[in-house]
Amino acid sequence: MAGKPARQPYPSDLSDGEWQVVQPLLPPPRPGGRQRTTNPREVLNAIFYLTKNGCSWKALPHDFPPEGTVRDYFHAWRRRGVWERIQDTLRRQVRRQAGREEEPSAGIIDSQSVKATRTSGTRGYDAGKKIKGSKRHIVVDTLGLLVAVVVHSAAVQDRDGAKLVLAKMQGRCPRLSLLWADGGYAGKLVGWVQQVCGWLLQIVRRTDNLRRFVVLPRRWVVERTFGWMVQYRRLSKDYEFHTETSEAMIHVAMIHLMLRRLATSTRVVVAA
Repeated sequence: MAGKPARQPYPSDLSDGEWQVVQPLLPPPRPGGRQRTTNPREVLNAIFYLTKNGCSWKALPHDFPPEGTVRDYFHAWRRRGVWERIQDTLRRQVRRQAGREEEPSAGIIDSQSVKATRTSGTRGYDAGKKIKGSKRHIVVDTLGLLVAVVVHSAAVQDRDGAKLVLAKMQGRCPRLSLLWADGGYAGKLVGWVQQVCGWLLQIVRRTDNLRRFVVLPRRWVVERTFGWMVQYRRLSKDYEFHTETSEAMIHVAMIHLMLRRLATSTRVVVAA
């Protein structure tokens, strides 16, 4: 009997080089039970397709593994912290490739308010941005690579949301000593960061008398990261009910982006 024909590749598919980078970082099958029959490369391809193209789980093309199987893998790896571990490992590899130390000594913090759909479980109103939805609080290194992310209601003020993401970073960045932020983080937060985290929070202020667009030092790095993220259509709005799922989707997008940097081999047709 003839084997199943190879499917046509999608632009979001892993190349052979990218698969070689990420394969060792995936968890092995759990002992006991039935033998794994699903190709984990195709599971990743399906998840990257969904994140890049912004479709729903049930709208995944039929030449991927079944939607329920792909979704189960995504959430199982989310609960076990796999996405975050892979992203941290790839960030260190990208930094090493760029001639930097694996761990950053400085970072930039900022937030992005995005509209949430009616299925989202975390919604609030950001009066400053006039957006009803959720807020993504991120810290990036000086290359713009994600260090930490927390998703919460858009109604949460930046100073309060910053404490959530910075608390998540404690003990994870041994070289970190300096953070840059915009004027929305000025005030008591500067002292809190110094006292609780042991880091210097430096405010990069905008000059009010400027009448044209000016790229502000350091702050443009995190804005570029937000630009990278919204190139993944699943992140154009917050479609997820749980904030943990929203955070995992951001990790997936950054993993896909870093794999593209780390591997440049020619894309080939992969077997379904």
